[in-house]
Amino acid sequence: FPELHVAVAGLPVESSRVLPGIVLCRDFAAYCPAGGDLRAVLVTGPLRPALAAPSAEFVVHSEGQYQASRRWISRRTEAFMKHLQSNNVKLLLSSVKQEEVVIYCAKLHGVSVVECLSSQEMALICEITGVLPYAPFGDNVHGEITETAVATFCQPLLLGSKRCVHIGFTSVCAFQPHCLILCGPVDGVNEQHAAALQGAFTMLQQLFKGVDQ
Repeated sequence: FPELHVAVAGLPVESSRVLPGIVLCRDFAAYCPAGGDLRAVLVTGPLRPALAAPSAEFVVHSEGQYQASRRWISRRTEAFMKHLQSNNVKLLLSSVKQEEVVIYCAKLHGVSVVECLSSQEMALICEITGVLPYAPFGDNVHGEITETAVATFCQPLLLGSKRCVHIGFTSVCAFQPHCLILCGPVDGVNEQHAAALQGAFTMLQQLFKGVDQ
């Protein structure tokens, strides 16, 4: 329930509604409009390549070496975004904040980016789509990306003063997610309504729970 409802203060209760898909309460880090079905990739780590392994120390002896290292990072990041583009990936969903070079390259190659998804949101998307997070930067980044979800739409959504991301995924299971937009004059009223609705849904789950005969 927490991932499938959004409380919006400052609007009348009559503005409440149900939307297909899920609503993420954050803005796009990069938004590149695209029509039709979109391929999406989930990642759980930074896409900017590291110059050294976590247990190793990277030492720079000159300004030239430092600038060369920055150019290598930019080229490697752009190569990964080209790889996404060649696999028709138009949406990147990340559980961590990506660096500016990643966002810049994503915009250049028409890939929308949403950052800082919670573990619960990532788990919900994995359950809906049946895909696992993609692990980039192996020895070969040129193979086909098979762990992609399909989004029927991905667009900005303005709820009061909140800039949100509205995504509709093609579900691989019977669960077809819808998000409740819960409006009210103040946060306290919204919290009361949300608690009452969650209690009602819990009661319905118990009422229709299968009983072994």
